[in-house]
Amino acid sequence: MKLLKGIALATVALSLAACGDKADKTVDRGIDSKGLSNLKAGIWVDPNGCDHWIIDDGVEGYLSARLDKYGKPVCSGVAPPTIATGKFKSGTFIGDPI
Repeated sequence: MKLLKGIALATVALSLAACGDKADKTVDRGIDSKGLSNLKAGIWVDPNGCDHWIIDDGVEGYLSARLDKYGKPVCSGVAPPTIATGKFKSGTFIGDPI
């Protein structure tokens, strides 16, 4: 049990360390590392009906709010709430285990 707690704490610490302000958040640092602009984004619609960019890179995933040029949320109605649409799982050779 102590070993599992130690592993969990180490994992959290490493994850938080990777979130530093100096990290380039536009680059995938995984096995098939590349710029995120090389992946295909789709749109996930949140429960309020607003859009979020979504990328599924196998085990990793990326999500950010879709904003207009004034910084306001885009709520396009492209899909029903809680549904993702588009080819957001393409652009990588790593399969999604889930």
